[in-house]
Amino acid sequence: MNIGMIIYGRLDTLTGGYIFDRMLVEHLQQCGHRLEIVSLPRRHYTRHLLDNVSAGLCSRLVSADFDLLLQDELTHPSLFRMNYRLRKLSAVPIVSIVHQVLCRQPRNGLLNRLYESVERPYLNSVDAFIFNSQTTRRTAERLITGSRPSLVAFPAGDRLGCETAPGRMVSRAQAPGPLKLIFVGNVLPNKGLLPLIRGLAKLPSDTWHLTVAGSREMDRRYFRKVEKLIVAKNLNQQVELVGSRDGPELASLLVRSHVFVMPYSHEGFGMAHLEAMGFALPVIGSAGGAVREFVIPDINGFLIEPGDFKTMLKCISRLHQDRQGLIKMSRAALGTYHGRPKWKDTVEAIEGFLNEVKDQVQRPRLRSTPEG
Repeated sequence: MNIGMIIYGRLDTLTGGYIFDRMLVEHLQQCGHRLEIVSLPRRHYTRHLLDNVSAGLCSRLVSADFDLLLQDELTHPSLFRMNYRLRKLSAVPIVSIVHQVLCRQPRNGLLNRLYESVERPYLNSVDAFIFNSQTTRRTAERLITGSRPSLVAFPAGDRLGCETAPGRMVSRAQAPGPLKLIFVGNVLPNKGLLPLIRGLAKLPSDTWHLTVAGSREMDRRYFRKVEKLIVAKNLNQQVELVGSRDGPELASLLVRSHVFVMPYSHEGFGMAHLEAMGFALPVIGSAGGAVREFVIPDINGFLIEPGDFKTMLKCISRLHQDRQGLIKMSRAALGTYHGRPKWKDTVEAIEGFLNEVKDQVQRPRLRSTPEG
């Protein structure tokens, strides 16, 4: 197949959604498919709306002779009207990869209604969907009119490797000292690092240490707030901001940690959580979002309601004091990892689905005036 794929910015951006897209692109190329990445510049949401009237973009997509057009759903503000033009000018099926539904994230209700006025028509403009979780699928389908072909293709956790020495898991848990926590996520408001640090500051200083692995450049204003909080709470020795880490460097950090913590981030799936489980780390995650699809409270981790500091602190204190319990949960976390699909399973399932869409999708005739 000759496939076009629309994204914002660079495919090597270090976030879960881009990693998913990159793993898929690499597999499709290895299987002999031709991939053309159509990269749109990353701008403010409202400026993306202007892409919908770009004659140059429309002409490029129509004339490219694609067999199928993939779109990362993140690009929906640039395509929510453009897709209707494409459907009138081309029979090429449009498939959206949905990592999260923006208008259903926890935020100001008015802002979400504005996002929905764009995201709903976008979702109804495509022919088929690839969802990263059952949670994302259910959320998106509430905005979609009618039935469309879809596939739930779970991100995998085996990209970084996994724990292969059970004895190391035990010795790590039994070593004296603070509970070593790790947060893997870019320093952005939606990842919930500020409330996490505010909560941890209430615990005795000798009971915990937090490593934060994630970009400090994506939102400099928010990062400065994090730095100021660390100084104000005198946490310079307890919170380590190491910046972006991936590959062996990230794996090394996970090997040395006890628990993965991201309790205030609403995730469309939670790839970083599952990767941490591969290194036998129990997860303290959010009760909102899709993490609850594989984190089982009191078995392989804990789920925290938004704004609940008391429970989060109890969970960390419990794991610090009960190292045998920590070992038990670490084993369960590793077992969860082994029971999940691997990347090979996921990308092969997507390839098969794309072939079916190319061969079978017959779009309904549109009215002459595109509507959302």
